[in-house]
Amino acid sequence: MKIFIDSANVEEIRKAADIGILDGVTTNPSLIMREGRDYKKTLKEICGITKGPVSAETISLDAKGMIKEGKEFVKIAKNIVIKVPMTQEGMKACSIFTKSGIKVNTTLVFSANQALLAAKAGSYLVSPFLGRLDDMGQTGMELIEEMRQIYDNYGFKAQILAASIRSPQHVKESALSGADVATIPFKVYEQMFKHALTDKGIKAFLDDWDKLQKELKKK
Repeated sequence: MKIFIDSANVEEIRKAADIGILDGVTTNPSLIMREGRDYKKTLKEICGITKGPVSAETISLDAKGMIKEGKEFVKIAKNIVIKVPMTQEGMKACSIFTKSGIKVNTTLVFSANQALLAAKAGSYLVSPFLGRLDDMGQTGMELIEEMRQIYDNYGFKAQILAASIRSPQHVKESALSGADVATIPFKVYEQMFKHALTDKGIKAFLDDWDKLQKELKKK
C-alpha cells in the first residue's frame, strides 16, 4: 500500500520524504490556509519535494470552473493530480480531464455507489473518508472492502485512497482491506514507527553494549 501525507506543512512533508518511503501528498485549501501561505506557491514547493502524485483541490462547484482551475494547476508540475468532489459536476469535470490525460482524485466519497461512479468517470484516485463515516456511527472500513470488491469485479483501474485517517489502526485496517493508498496526517505517520517493545529492545541493547565496554576496560 502506498503512503501519502495529508498536509500543507512543507517541513512535515520534507521530513516524511527524507525517510524515503513517501509516495505522494494530498492537500487542500483549508490545510494551506492554516499555514498562511499562497496556494499555488505551496503546491509548487510540495511538488519539488516528492515525485509522487500531489493532489490539488479545485474550489469551483461547476464543471466549467473546475476545468479552468485544473488546467492552471497542471501547469505547476507534472505530478499534480486534480482533486474534484463527488458530485455530478465533479464527475463531468473528471470525465473531461481524464479524456485529456489529466489525472483526477475524486474526493468526499461516502458510499459504494459513489465510488462506482467515480471509477466509471475515469478517476485515477478515489478517496473514501473513513473517519467521517466512523463519526456518524458507520464503519468506514466496510466501504473500503466494498470498493475493493467492486473494482476487482470489473477491472477498474481507479486506486482506492483511504482518507480521513485518524490513527495507525486506520492505516493497518486500510492495508488489510485492500486500499491502494492511505493518506495520513504527519502525526499518525510518526506514530506508525513507534512501539514500546521497540524502544525497550533498543534500550536493552544499548545497556548491554555499555556493560560490555566497561568489562573490556577492566581487562
